[in-house]
Amino acid sequence: MASATIKIFLVHGDPKRLRTAELSNWTGKAVAGPRSEFEEILAREESVNAGVYFLAGNDPESGKPAIYVGEAEVVRDRVKAHLEKDFWNQMAYFISKDENLTKAHIRYLEGKLIDQARQAGRAVVTNGQGSGAKLPESDREDMEIFLEKINQLLPVLGIELLMPTSAKPLGSAERNVLHCEIKGLRAQGHMSPNGFVVLKDSQAVLAERASAQKYPWPINMRLKLKEDGALIEKDGNLVFSRDVEFSSPSAAAAVIHGGHANGLTAWKDNNGKTLKELETIDS
Repeated sequence: MASATIKIFLVHGDPKRLRTAELSNWTGKAVAGPRSEFEEILAREESVNAGVYFLAGNDPESGKPAIYVGEAEVVRDRVKAHLEKDFWNQMAYFISKDENLTKAHIRYLEGKLIDQARQAGRAVVTNGQGSGAKLPESDREDMEIFLEKINQLLPVLGIELLMPTSAKPLGSAERNVLHCEIKGLRAQGHMSPNGFVVLKDSQAVLAERASAQKYPWPINMRLKLKEDGALIEKDGNLVFSRDVEFSSPSAAAAVIHGGHANGLTAWKDNNGKTLKELETIDS
């Protein structure tokens, strides 16, 4: 993505409440806030425009993050129809300040965003089916730029569920692939903006440590990953079937070790330097 200057306006001075966001040299605008303020959010003049919107929260059945992506020629009217859904507690919508988004444009954006949310695998996508629309080449290029701007602003507004776990490493720390070894098994991963990513085909021990019963978080996390199909049994051990992001290097190492682990010492580069040593060198 290109570098950008973001202008965020906190309507009440509170970053968790109603806020708007714009990018320099872009005709789009975002409005976001908590469900508790939906009336004020939808009372804004931006909500009578055409646009795409996001409803984010947690799936009540699984407890997993959940998201709904929608499009509307009048955002206000469509979002009000979703009040019967109780999973969402955050909302955001994007419109064009010059009012040049057509029905085909927003359907194109919706289809792309739904696909992106499903491919990211970070949340339950509650849309029943996909969407989308065919556009002339010039319009399609314009909407791809609009899509890029949405992706720049969404995480800033607190909705990170469309960000791919396996995004291309950018910073020097992210590009440095590390490994974690235990009992002849090997896992690979790298730092990420949200924590640490363990790469597909990495291995983990099959049995948990006895000490894990006292601090069961690694057991619970391993169970969740198994249920999601991200951690599968193969050849007497566990294998990651896809890239998985953890909140920290220690959380990733604990799942691999089957119990508590210090990620700063468990993860090493090809020269045997620990993550702790590497961070000391970098600083």
